[in-house]
Amino acid sequence: MPASQSISRRKTLKGLAALATIQIVPRHVIGQGQTPPSEQLTRGIIGCGGISGSGAHVGQKGPLLALCDVDRKHLENRTADAKKRGHDPKGYHDFRELLARDDLDIIHICTPPHWHALMAIAAAKAGKDIWCEKPMSRTIGEGLAMKEAVEKNDRIFRINTWFRFRDGFYGMGCPAKPLRKAVMHGLLGAGPLTLTVGAHQGFNWKFNWSGRTDLVEQPVPEHFDYDFWLGPAPKKPYHPHRTHGSFRGYWDYDGGGLGDMGQHYLDPVQYILGKDEESPVEVFIDADPQDQDAVGSWRRIEYTYADGTRIILDGDGREKGTPYIKGSEGSISRGLKSDIAGFDEKLKSLKDPEPQLGDFHEAVRERKKFALNESNAFRSATIVNLGTIAHRSNKSFKFDPKTMTIDEPEAHKLISQPMRAPWKLEG
Repeated sequence: MPASQSISRRKTLKGLAALATIQIVPRHVIGQGQTPPSEQLTRGIIGCGGISGSGAHVGQKGPLLALCDVDRKHLENRTADAKKRGHDPKGYHDFRELLARDDLDIIHICTPPHWHALMAIAAAKAGKDIWCEKPMSRTIGEGLAMKEAVEKNDRIFRINTWFRFRDGFYGMGCPAKPLRKAVMHGLLGAGPLTLTVGAHQGFNWKFNWSGRTDLVEQPVPEHFDYDFWLGPAPKKPYHPHRTHGSFRGYWDYDGGGLGDMGQHYLDPVQYILGKDEESPVEVFIDADPQDQDAVGSWRRIEYTYADGTRIILDGDGREKGTPYIKGSEGSISRGLKSDIAGFDEKLKSLKDPEPQLGDFHEAVRERKKFALNESNAFRSATIVNLGTIAHRSNKSFKFDPKTMTIDEPEAHKLISQPMRAPWKLEG
């Protein structure tokens, strides 16, 4: 569907007033404060596991017309949940049938990351706007293809993490905005800066998201299409620990705790440091050699940018007492505590960062980029993916963000990974 026609059904009252064939229902008829059907954005959800039931997905505003999952029980459970919330969605087994509907505006992608790229690209080509779970992609190559498809098809895109534009930032006890403000005005010094993300700074890396190396093949449940669930991932014997709630512990589908929490933690870091147009050029890993199927833990990952700015991921807790962010002129720790004299007063006197559009439905209606879109989300997903590449290969390396190349062959081959036929990545 052409972009110029994709929101014709949901234009504002002003635009619809000019169309004599469309009847507008006054607000007093449908109830004060309710949105007329002609203004509502319709939605479909692909992937009916636990996260799909959150306020960001089933609980989001707008009619939910369609649900899809390859596990019949998941589909049935989420359908019942949606009906309790006032929706009446049709269920699908194949996401392509859901995307073929011409009455859906927004597609929520709530599957494991190994499906994100294929589904997002297909949704973009079908003229749908996209609300995708984190991490944006499992590999850098997949993320780049997603970004290009969204841009080529003029779609509105967001990743389901929000700390760069609202709410308190996990264990920091404050939003990201004042941290960005301090950095952009040079309160910590001209740079380079060092930012540390670990348990002592308020960020748990969830190493419980580890895979198992003792899996014994089990019968596939009758209600579960395991082959379709695997999709582009390599064929592996079925075991329940490989799927659903514990899939993050396997390289074929995600990247452990870093894959789970990385974009939550590191996208705000990227915003705070003003690195939305950059990627790290060096990555250091301190970890034991990894199993090539099951994800394990790591002790330390360090990223370095071209200007010397560093992001340290502390996995073993050695950074006790280290501030969240520090520079030549001082530091900031949890709760926006700083060792800079007169910090609070100085911060209040400075100009705020530019406002961010944090309402996805407004972005869709007005065809404006969302605060966390395909471009900056690709950059923050790349930070995550560089870390998982270093972890999986157990290699430290240099990365060229222009050519998307790594100087270590074993690590470089993980930038783009082959997909199981008949699935293939376009772009």
